Amino acid sequence: MRIDEKEYTKSFDIHIWKRLLPFLRPFTRTFVMVIVMNLLCAAVDIMLPLFQRAAIDNFIQQDTTQGLWLFSLVYALVIAAQTFFVILFARGCMRIEMKLGRDMKRACFTHLQTLSFSYYNTTPVGYILARVMSDTNRIAGMAAWQSVDLLWSLSYVLGVFAAMLLLNVKLALTIMLIVPAIALLTAYFQNRILHWNRKIRKQNSKITNAYNEGIMGAKTSKTLVIEDQNSEEFTVITEDMRRSGIKAARLNAIFIPLVLLMGTIATAIVIRQGGGMVLDNLLMLGTLSAFASYATGIFEPIQQIARNLSEIISMQANIERVIGLLDEQPQITDTPEVVEKYGTSLDPKPENWEPLKGDIEFEDVSFQYPDGNEEVLSHFSLKIPAGTTVAIVGETGAGKSTLVNLACRFFEPTSGRILIDGRDYRERSQLWLHSNIGYVLQSPHLFSGTVMENIRYGRLDATDEEVMEAARAVSAHLVVEKLENGWQSDVGEGGDRLSTGEKQLISFARAVLANPRIFVLDEATSSIDTQTEQLIQNAIEYLLKDRTSFLIAHRLSTIRQADLILVVRDGRIVEQGRHEELLRLGGYYHTLYSRQFEEESAMSILQR
Repeated sequence: MRIDEKEYTKSFDIHIWKRLLPFLRPFTRTFVMVIVMNLLCAAVDIMLPLFQRAAIDNFIQQDTTQGLWLFSLVYALVIAAQTFFVILFARGCMRIEMKLGRDMKRACFTHLQTLSFSYYNTTPVGYILARVMSDTNRIAGMAAWQSVDLLWSLSYVLGVFAAMLLLNVKLALTIMLIVPAIALLTAYFQNRILHWNRKIRKQNSKITNAYNEGIMGAKTSKTLVIEDQNSEEFTVITEDMRRSGIKAARLNAIFIPLVLLMGTIATAIVIRQGGGMVLDNLLMLGTLSAFASYATGIFEPIQQIARNLSEIISMQANIERVIGLLDEQPQITDTPEVVEKYGTSLDPKPENWEPLKGDIEFEDVSFQYPDGNEEVLSHFSLKIPAGTTVAIVGETGAGKSTLVNLACRFFEPTSGRILIDGRDYRERSQLWLHSNIGYVLQSPHLFSGTVMENIRYGRLDATDEEVMEAARAVSAHLVVEKLENGWQSDVGEGGDRLSTGEKQLISFARAVLANPRIFVLDEATSSIDTQTEQLIQNAIEYLLKDRTSFLIAHRLSTIRQADLILVVRDGRIVEQGRHEELLRLGGYYHTLYSRQFEEESAMSILQR
């Protein structure tokens, strides 16, 4: 089962609900105002049948209009007051909903900034988005509207019961006998309707996901000619939703008429008994009219109480998901002493950061992934002087990124130490280290915006000229020259308006602008054509000079000048040395190089 489809079946847990208090506390005054307005609205709703009673008994029955103007004025003032109460109530609820949703989204987003890279490697994007967007919206809506609606319904029902008992105990008890039947009927149907509505929401998510995959993978679907299969799968999903929707609609079609029938029966009983009492002069006609209004109006709030209670209880699943996200702890954390001196990623203290030279030392390092059972590195030691270019080679999936992830502190050693400039890097903040790292990925990500903005992410205070200079250093200006709006061209969502090679050049320029002391190039030239690759090779050699750099290489021909080559196989370093030394060994590196040389030679012949 996918994470975002997990079922929450826990019973009501007050401890989970208490976790919302820090988010609700800033709105205490607004909640008090909303509750007061809500109670006043309920009081007016209870009073309206009493106005009806007074009008019948004092004017219709007496066949007079004396005092009608005063009655009309009071009635108009009450209605105007209720309108004012409703306006304040609605504004307060909307304020709570919007601001509470905003605060919870901010809290989730801020917390996500503190989580380690490993969290994003193992957590689906849909899982995160559902919690940050959908779940927070539902919680905010519940807190602002459903909880207050529940209060109105309870206040109205209790107020009506009190009013009926004051008017006539016998008729009041007659109506109250029907209320438990309505409550049981509502509870029975609401649970089943809620069950099918949950299924509808889940199937709606599947339909949304199918749309997303169909649109994002349209090119792949067409090249694989699987449109008919996609259509069949989509038909199955929509058919499931249709069946669930029909079952929910059938339940509603039975439930609503039954409740109306109960209300009609209650009204008929009131009129039958009350009518006899009126004829016997035991009850005023106006009182009977008020009772009839109460009898027809009380059942909708009872339904609303059951409906809101079901929704609020089911909302616990949304709260559990959001709190679960906020409770997620980063795997890599700084000690309190480090935080005190260097700050955090959200509150840095750069004035305390020491300059980084780039000496890196692995000291008896062993490492095992959190979800793995075997050590990837075992008692590994290596000194990398500042300015050294280290290439890491191996077949796909061999574990080339592990060493870099450790050096960059995306993961920490299971045992042993990694020293940066002679000190254990855990004695300094993650942000201090990451601020000195330039990382160019094999599949680079660009943000929505212009080329200029994307390069400037490397250093936000850079001038336009500095941005252009960084781009020229890696030939990224050649990309800009081909774009219609030049530096102000929009790269599209994720950079989808540019080719992979063009995105890599922009990403490389961004890393160069940051002027880091440590460079990591993760197969950064693997998707660039030969001509473009040649353009940036000279720039790479110049830019990596006097900087510690890691090259995770796919093309072995690009790393022949590296100071040190680490050969990785099955997650372990099996050979290390310079290019010529490794070739003379005639080992695994020699096999890889020879195989790739033959493949590249064959491709060059085919391309002639």
